[in-house]
Amino acid sequence: MPHHLPAWAPDDVDIETPSAARMYDYFLDGSHNFAADRALAEQYIKVLPEIRNISRANRLYLQRAVRTLAAAGVDQFLDLGSGMPTVGNVHEVARSINPASRVVYVDADPVTVAHGRAILASEPNADYLHADLSNPDQVLASPEVTAHIDFSRPVGLLMVAVLHFVPDTDDPAGIIAQYRDATTSGSYLAISHATDDYDPKTMKQATGVYTRASHAMNFRSRAQVQALFNGYEILPPGLVDVINWRPEPGDPDPYNGDFTRYSLLTAVARRP
Repeated sequence: MPHHLPAWAPDDVDIETPSAARMYDYFLDGSHNFAADRALAEQYIKVLPEIRNISRANRLYLQRAVRTLAAAGVDQFLDLGSGMPTVGNVHEVARSINPASRVVYVDADPVTVAHGRAILASEPNADYLHADLSNPDQVLASPEVTAHIDFSRPVGLLMVAVLHFVPDTDDPAGIIAQYRDATTSGSYLAISHATDDYDPKTMKQATGVYTRASHAMNFRSRAQVQALFNGYEILPPGLVDVINWRPEPGDPDPYNGDFTRYSLLTAVARRP
């Protein structure tokens, strides 16, 4: 292994191309990122100074959504485009409601997967799959998924802060439909998605930064995000800004209710 790679990094990892997953880790003050990730992340912060607070708000949304689904009886989760494992992961949150919960994390970044597998080494009911969520056939047929997820029972599908890295040419709605069709009635879908509705000029600049990362950014309008829930019934309060999806006492909001500073839409929906 090259001497400059830390112990948690796979031997063949590309440290020169910034990774969207590792940049997100950096925004959350994580330590599993490389110089190229940090450099591009800092450029993004210059364009969108709110990104650290957006990332934290997104993480809190994920935890609220998982608690909501676990309380509704969901005990198995497929976290697609999960990102780097950090405190308050899906399996930890779900098990706070139901200790028998099962979770499979899916990510295309090898560092994320290697670190995730190390963390989950002693977790029999959780696993990491190295795969691209844009290939549902591969994900759904993988041994990691088939060993932990019973698709004859309700599943919580999580696509949190990831679909804006899927371009229109890859048909994100079609990808979601394949996962939806693999689940049974009573399953759920949770999405958070970046939008350029509030500040299109800044978001256009932000898009330019991510063209140098592993995945480009694709901001979408409220109507476009709403359309991704085809075949689902969106739960109250509907498709709302990240700080307005069932906020809990103590959740930080450094912008004092100005949801336009987050530019992140969220919803949770049920498959009828």
